[in-house]
Formats: sequence, C-alpha cells, structure tokens
Amino acid sequence: MAPMAGYTNYAFRHLLRQLGGVGLLYTEMLSGQGLFHRRRYRKELPEQLWRVKEEDRPLAVQVWENDPGRLAEVAAWLVEEFHVSLIDLNFGCPARQVAQKAQSGAYLLQFPERIGVLVERVVAACRPTPVTAKIRLGPSQQQITAPAVVQAIEQAGGAAVTVHGRTTQQRFGGRADWEAIARLQSHLKRIPLIGNGDIRSVSEAVAAFGQWPVDGVMIGRAALRRPWLFRQAAAALQGQPILPEPALPQRRQWLLEYYVLLQEQHGPEKATLLMRRYAPLFVDGLPYARLFRSQVCRTNRPEEFLRLVDEFFSARLLSAAYQSEPIS
Repeated sequence: MAPMAGYTNYAFRHLLRQLGGVGLLYTEMLSGQGLFHRRRYRKELPEQLWRVKEEDRPLAVQVWENDPGRLAEVAAWLVEEFHVSLIDLNFGCPARQVAQKAQSGAYLLQFPERIGVLVERVVAACRPTPVTAKIRLGPSQQQITAPAVVQAIEQAGGAAVTVHGRTTQQRFGGRADWEAIARLQSHLKRIPLIGNGDIRSVSEAVAAFGQWPVDGVMIGRAALRRPWLFRQAAAALQGQPILPEPALPQRRQWLLEYYVLLQEQHGPEKATLLMRRYAPLFVDGLPYARLFRSQVCRTNRPEEFLRLVDEFFSARLLSAAYQSEPIS
C-alpha cells in the first residue's frame, strides 16, 4: 500500500491488516525537518506516529528531507525508538510544499548524486534496518533521470526502489508509463524494482506482474475506495478463488470500526469532521453515495453522523438497487 498523506493513518492500516493480502504497509509521509525540531524541543509527536510502537509488523515509515545529517539522525531515531521494519525515503512527492518550498521530494530527482548521498547516510545510520526509496521518472518528459537515480540508490546501499510511472511535471495527470518503469530493470543489479501507478483492479495488478519485469507492485488511490483489492489480487496471483465484493453489512461494519479508531485518536468531534473525508470512500460506487456524501459533509455531531450511516445502509431502496460489482 502506497504511503498517502492524510489517508494511510493507523485506522486505515488496521483495516487493511484485517482484510489481508497487503504485503507491506506504510505510515503517512513524515517531514524529516519537522521530526528533527520536535525532538530537539521535546514537542508532541506528530499524529502520523500514533500507535506505531504497538502496531503489527511489517511496517515502514516514509520520510522526506534534503539535509543528509538531519535525515540520518531522524531515521536512526525512528528505527531505535519505534523498531520500524524499514525506512523509506521519498524522492517522488510533487506537492508544492515539499518539492518547491522545501526543495525535497521530487525536486531532488534533478540531482541523482545528491540522492545517493542521502541514501548512503541513512543506510549507515539505520543498519541493519533496510532503507528503500520511492521516486518518479524524472522532473519532466524532457528530463528523465530515473536511470541515474535508481543506480545511485542501489550503489548507496538502498534495499529496493519503487518507481511511480509519471514525472514531477505530470503530478497525477495522464497515464503512468509502465514501459518506462520496466526499462529501469536493466539499470539495477541486485535490488528489487517495484512499480506504481494506475493499478485500479485485480486484472491490472495481475497483468503488471505478467507484462512487466517488476518484482512488486504498489497500489495507492484505488485501494482507498476498494481496500479489499489487495486480498483479491493476492488470491488471483496465487491461483485461488477471488472473494466477491463485500456486502453492505460488511462495509457498514468497517466504516464504524474506522470511526471508533478515529475517535480514540482525535476525540468524537474531530473524528466526525474527519469522516467527511473518509466516510464517502466506504460507499463509493453504491447507489445514493453522492447523497450520503453531501449529508455527511454537513454534519459535525457524532450522533447525527451515526444516524446518517444507519439510514444509508438500512434504506430499502438501496438494498434493492445494490448488486455486487463484477471483479475485474
């Protein structure tokens, strides 16, 4: 599961572990500089690290930062304090705050040697915990730097590299270029190549392994709406029967369990506001999902939110209209 700011929180990771099929989970992306200063001034830990210590493993933490010393110190602290399974370095985030303002993330794709230095410092600080990296194809179609970047990561001691098949300039527009991802395999000698971008279905996940010389597949946005996609894809890859799309009662149960965990972390009021973002994902593709979304986005009271959930899932009209989607 791809690390996604604002989405791959503890509650979502807990749900994915319940469903099964996912090989590796990541926390939301963390600012290395932010962690560095929080530690120095003994401030409260960021919410992205909530319950990480007691969470099941394997679990990866992803960090962005452009200063080698600061990044190495923060990564070593995460390993020592939280015993994470691996540290992942982000060189692919195109967000303005990260890439332009902080000159980190995807900004660094212009400088393969600098990425190599960052990886090398973190590898030395975290050994024997593996250090991986996530990148894009390059700053633009006119400047494809991924071949040099993956070589720099491998030579610096990186344990694996994940490549999103778009450039920084593309952000999330257009289509992910899996041919370009596949060509990078010839530039690597020992570490796994993981492909990422536009895997939205079981058939696309299976096809990625069959069509391209990748060692793994990372799924992002599609799993927010279909978190059971991992168990379906895992079954298909193993030649086992694929479980059907979940029934309405199961979706309702997952939604409410998610809400309970958010309340434990943030309290009832804030959790209810956050569900304006998350609740619609649980009903995506169902009849009257748009109406449900509009209603949820207007409430800030826990009791009102629960009433809306009950009404949506118990509506006779919805139950009559809903049919399980075909698996593809």
